[in-house]
Amino acid sequence: MKENTENSKAYETVGVIGAGAWGTALAFAAAQAGRQVTLWARESEVVDQIRGSRENRMFLPGVTLPDTIEATDDMAKAASAEALLVVVPAQHLRESVKGLGQAKPLVLCAKGIEKATGKLLTEVLAEAAPECEPAILSGPSFARDVARGLPTAVTIAARMDIALRLQATLGHATFRPYASDDPVGVALGGAAKNVYAIACGIVDGLGLGESARAALIARSFAELTRLGQALGARPDTLMGLSGLGDLVLTATSTTSRNFSYGRALGEGREAGHALAEGVETAPALVKRARAEGVELPVAEAVAAVLDGTLPLGEAVLRLMSRPLKPE
Repeated sequence: MKENTENSKAYETVGVIGAGAWGTALAFAAAQAGRQVTLWARESEVVDQIRGSRENRMFLPGVTLPDTIEATDDMAKAASAEALLVVVPAQHLRESVKGLGQAKPLVLCAKGIEKATGKLLTEVLAEAAPECEPAILSGPSFARDVARGLPTAVTIAARMDIALRLQATLGHATFRPYASDDPVGVALGGAAKNVYAIACGIVDGLGLGESARAALIARSFAELTRLGQALGARPDTLMGLSGLGDLVLTATSTTSRNFSYGRALGEGREAGHALAEGVETAPALVKRARAEGVELPVAEAVAAVLDGTLPLGEAVLRLMSRPLKPE
């Protein structure tokens, strides 16, 4: 949907809930766009660091934050802003957003699917904070790139008038949000790509070659498209930044936590998964797909590898021995 964004009025104050690397980078982007930003951190040392040295040394070292970002450990203070960016882990979203909405835009900036229910984060938000104006931000982006002012484009999905205002709020020369009114497609693309990035990392770690990785990305995107169709996502959304764009970045870059985690598995190394969102998302993605009657062979293999029921070698054989059929 195309609309003129020139007359969209920006939200002048932005609250960011969560001061990890991505939350801090988004606070930086909002400040660069001219907004007054309140950044909430759970850790008191992060608040003290930002107030004292203008740097979040714990999660985003080496980046000087502008004075228009105020750090706080007072959730209510951050939540008083006109628009809120919620940057908390997907599995903690439900509890984190209760009481935050207050009929204002609440922008989901995490990627995942709720493990216990198989629900997209947009669905979790609708249940946990029904009074808010729901929105979601996703796309091919690394926190350090955004904080360094390197060109980055993402998608913001909401009711279109809200999406346009959020676009005006966050957009500037090097951070380009594209407005969408397809939150389902944006939520699904951002979540599923982490699972497929683990698969691509495993292929890389096993030394199966770039041709195998390219084929896996293509088949993974086919799976994503099938599930998206069942959930009502638009094909153009999945072909865009928050679908194919994010998948390509996450499934090919060593900066990606999920790709790196998969590669460590493929190489037989110990792989801590605390920050690899795809570990929690894989079983939830499979659960949701099965509920929708959609087959996801790659995602199912990843989930089985992660829970220990399928050895890596057998996973590759299972995928390669599937019946040949038209693409």
